[in-house]
Amino acid sequence: MKKPAMCLAAALALTPAAGWAQVSIDMNRISCGQLVAMSPDDASLTAAWLSGWFNQKNNYTWIDLRAYHRNVASVAQFCAANPNEMVMTVVQRAMLANQQKQ
Repeated sequence: MKKPAMCLAAALALTPAAGWAQVSIDMNRISCGQLVAMSPDDASLTAAWLSGWFNQKNNYTWIDLRAYHRNVASVAQFCAANPNEMVMTVVQRAMLANQQKQ
């Protein structure tokens, strides 16, 4: 009785979950209109990825959560008004403008 239960547990542990399909997204192809139309969860994950990617590019190993939320709101507001712009381009321009201010 113990052996079949162990085999079933092992088989279940090695079986991939049906709901976890792998998805690849080319971030260079996401438009502002697509970002604005995302579900809140997807938009939040996208914003976190963008923040991490750009912070890594600038060798930042810290995060200012107030600035992060302010930046996310700023990008969302810009994207709502400019749906044809590409998100990566918008964030790159914002980063360059911020660096020039410093």
